[in-house]
Amino acid sequence: MLSLSRSTCGNLTCNVVRKRWLSSLPLSKNLELITKDKIRSNVTNFKLSTPLDKPLVILLSWLLAKQKHMHKFADYYTGHGFDVLNVNTAPWQMLWPTKGTQVIANEVATFLDRNSSYAPLIVHGFSVGGYQWGEVLVRLSQEPQRFRHVVDRIIGQVWDSVADISEIPYGFPMALFPKHKVLQNAMRQYILYHLRTFDKVATCHYVRASQLFHGNMVKAPALCFLSKTDLVGAETSNLRLKENWESLGLKVYWQCWDTSPHVGHYKRHREEYLEKLETFLYEINAIPWENKLQVKL
Repeated sequence: MLSLSRSTCGNLTCNVVRKRWLSSLPLSKNLELITKDKIRSNVTNFKLSTPLDKPLVILLSWLLAKQKHMHKFADYYTGHGFDVLNVNTAPWQMLWPTKGTQVIANEVATFLDRNSSYAPLIVHGFSVGGYQWGEVLVRLSQEPQRFRHVVDRIIGQVWDSVADISEIPYGFPMALFPKHKVLQNAMRQYILYHLRTFDKVATCHYVRASQLFHGNMVKAPALCFLSKTDLVGAETSNLRLKENWESLGLKVYWQCWDTSPHVGHYKRHREEYLEKLETFLYEINAIPWENKLQVKL
């Protein structure tokens, strides 16, 4: 389990994650930079004062993910020499994209644009992290010349239990009330009402982000983790995604288990999950062969 202590990084306060003594630098309410080195940079408008010539993983969390869970994956990646940009999205930010997920998307795009020494880039997203990345793609598409170097630096994508727009009425209530069926049903009815009523400020943005996600401007290989029993990151919607990407020339690696809970594939199938992930990272030249399977979560 990871614990945090406080330390000073320039004129900012950063956290120290007590497992590999990782430094964590908050960039905004939704973004934090995690590295195994002591952070000596200041940050102004998402630009680090000291460029870091390192690979970077963009880690997109699921709704209400606990910090300790995301820091386990951060610990894994920093053990392979990456820094990690941890991105979290609150439920209300997903309900109101123009004031929530699109603000986060602009922050992610700005950080990647202003810190071009971070290369190569890998995207690793869970559940609604796929939608959040879709909003990032929308932002990148708005200024293609400015952000071309961001897209070109991405060499791989990992998607765990990725949920499509059609699964929002099921996934959102389960994330908020995982053990309360009555509240799940009540929230599901509200989400359906929300989608019908707030088309211009919500639903149309979900559709656009989904279109960009499926028509991926990022042509890097993708690894998909899913299961046949996950009703949120459903196999049928993931198969459509796989077919879309393959029709665009993307190479898609596929791991579908018979039984495994939503965003619980690592916990249920730890060894196989790590083997698939590390083989993927090796095949896209993100890690050298001699480091393969040396770092555990």
